[in-house]
Amino acid sequence: MVKLCFAAGIVYAGRMIIKFLPFLAPLLGSVLASAQTPSIVGTWVLAGADKLLADGSRVSDFGDSPHGLIIFTADGRYSVQIYRADRVAFSSGDKLKGTAEEYKAASLGMSAHFGRYTVDPGRHTISFHIDRAAFPNWDDTTQVRTYELKGDELSWRVPARPDGSVPITIVRRVKWHSA
Repeated sequence: MVKLCFAAGIVYAGRMIIKFLPFLAPLLGSVLASAQTPSIVGTWVLAGADKLLADGSRVSDFGDSPHGLIIFTADGRYSVQIYRADRVAFSSGDKLKGTAEEYKAASLGMSAHFGRYTVDPGRHTISFHIDRAAFPNWDDTTQVRTYELKGDELSWRVPARPDGSVPITIVRRVKWHSA
């Protein structure tokens, strides 16, 4: 009988272990890959909300200096909020008494959704399993975004809109310091 030593103890090799090893190899590969893959878990602040136009030019999608906060938790939950910096208050001061133009500007001046997420580092995709979104058509859907992670900067692209523009979200990891 051959003995194989693992950190957790001793495993005896025999017929069972030989049959089990083909199932164990992908699991070990996955564990090792995740240990080497940088994590997106944490709090991120919006650094840019751009859109790539069909002609290749890049412009701001939410005006100058948009605001936003994105949170990815270790247990697979997330929250995204992006807002124009130049949002105009309703003239009535009452959320229930806005004009059609005010409601439109409020709706188009933000993007927010929350739910669960999964990351596929091999394909460089984040799948947002959306519970609820400011745009109700996204409720209970999965939106897949290609991402790029460079140090403490994360960006993802939304599939092209009907006008051909491609939204790009850029965020930077928040580094917490003790006071």
